[in-house]
Amino acid sequence: MTVSAEAYLAVVTDTIGRVAAGQREVVGRAADLIAEALRADGVVHAFGTGHSEALAMEIAGRAGGLVPTNRIALRDLVLYGGEPADVLGPKLERDPAVAHRLYELAPVRPQDVFVLASNSGVNGAMVEFAALVKERGHDLVAITSAEHSGRMTSRHPSGRKLADFADVVLDNGAPYGDATLPLPGGGAVGAVSSMTAALLAQQIVAEVVARLLAAGERPPVYLSANITGGDEHNAELEARYAGRIRRGA
Repeated sequence: MTVSAEAYLAVVTDTIGRVAAGQREVVGRAADLIAEALRADGVVHAFGTGHSEALAMEIAGRAGGLVPTNRIALRDLVLYGGEPADVLGPKLERDPAVAHRLYELAPVRPQDVFVLASNSGVNGAMVEFAALVKERGHDLVAITSAEHSGRMTSRHPSGRKLADFADVVLDNGAPYGDATLPLPGGGAVGAVSSMTAALLAQQIVAEVVARLLAAGERPPVYLSANITGGDEHNAELEARYAGRIRRGA
């Protein structure tokens, strides 16, 4: 396979098609859990580390998305927990102890639902966070790579992976290693997990909104802050969830 923009487009197009078709039913199941939580006055908490944080940004706080959403990130240790900035490092996501601190810092209520994203699904912080979410009685949606996770050994002391704890697991279709175009001397370029995870996130949101509309309910959806009336519209909806959703850095 050649390395080029056209080759990458072909791979992405094929992967998106496979994910969209193969995960259709699972997307619906995830939407059912989230719609049920919203009806119970719940909030959707989204968490991802590394490039999987992009999934959390698709879920929480963007135009066309659901207002009752909150993004959890490793930087919360600094922003809300008072930890020094140098605590943040490339291997922090492997520390299971981090999960407990992040959960404590988050504005969580019993009726809330969680969406967790990890391409590998094996790092200690993410696996421990998933275990904690289920221990506290929340529904959990996981987005991961079935192929990559299946070929990895867990970095959590339990030997378990993110998918082992989830009520619903969505496969982002990314290959082992994420990148898709092999290089002659080894390695590859052209990662796809961020694109397919974003697709799944937006499909889930669309299905949640479809369920609320079918029930005659008004979906709490953001307008762009860069259109007339957007700020006012968004502020009115955010006020309903004061103290429960964060729109920080």
